[in-house]
Amino acid sequence: MPTGKVKWFDNDKGFGFLASDDGQEVFLHANALPAGVSEVKVGTRMEFGVADGKKGAQALSVRILDAPPSVAKAARKSAGDMAVIVEDLIKLLEHTANGLQKGKYPDKASGSKVAAVLRAVANDLDA
Repeated sequence: MPTGKVKWFDNDKGFGFLASDDGQEVFLHANALPAGVSEVKVGTRMEFGVADGKKGAQALSVRILDAPPSVAKAARKSAGDMAVIVEDLIKLLEHTANGLQKGKYPDKASGSKVAAVLRAVANDLDA
């Protein structure tokens, strides 16, 4: 089976192209991706079958060989730094919870800041 890398893939449109190791450009539709996979990143190595479609070569029965390294993981904070951040987040949430227990939501500016911090910490942990 031929192998290659994802040249580009538009998750919204559900298709893209592979650059095969022999230099051929192959159409990749989301339907050809393995079960449970709905999107792929540029540079992902794949093995695939090829069929001649109306507009040229088309990938079939795609198997992901290896994904490109994550930039987010490479830039990830150390576990020690994240521990300090999480401890500060806990204090922030405790302060917010105290106000909520008294029946008072935080004002819009404070609520937005807490939400932004939560999203940032979640992104760091999810990388």
